[in-house]
Amino acid sequence: MVKRYILTGAPGAGKTAILRRLELDGFGVVEEAATDLIAARQAEGVAEPWREPGFVEAVAALQRQRLEHAARTADEIQFHDRSAVCTVALARYLALPCPDSLMREARRLRRDGVFEGRVLFVRNLGFVEPTAVRRIRFEETLRFEGIHEDTYRELGFDLLFVERGSVADRVKAIRAACR
Repeated sequence: MVKRYILTGAPGAGKTAILRRLELDGFGVVEEAATDLIAARQAEGVAEPWREPGFVEAVAALQRQRLEHAARTADEIQFHDRSAVCTVALARYLALPCPDSLMREARRLRRDGVFEGRVLFVRNLGFVEPTAVRRIRFEETLRFEGIHEDTYRELGFDLLFVERGSVADRVKAIRAACR
């Protein structure tokens, strides 16, 4: 049986660097949907795609598609860059309505044991580096981080905090937690 872990945290916390190392170490990795959708829409000339109607639903649909694809792989352990629970947190952060279908999906993930009950929550680094896709100030990441924590707890997940440190130290802590 495949063990699927959610890796989440505030924007700019270092999740991508951690995932790249885990992938190089031979683990299955499933990419984040929101970042890819934002980048694709920006390439099409939309400066702030998160303000478009249907953005949250599009993120949730791509996450579901990637989860279904990942279910067909032979990985023993998979690390998923975010989940539908993160999309609920994103809707809350953006003060957008959270579709009932998204809430049902987020609850299903826990109820059906799709992911391990312990979420790997990557703590912020104490700063954030803006990118074309990540346009957020550090103060905003702290608010977003709090919304993430609250949302995961509300939906019945336990949080294992991956504290600040080097990528190597963080990966070591994750590997130890997943044994």
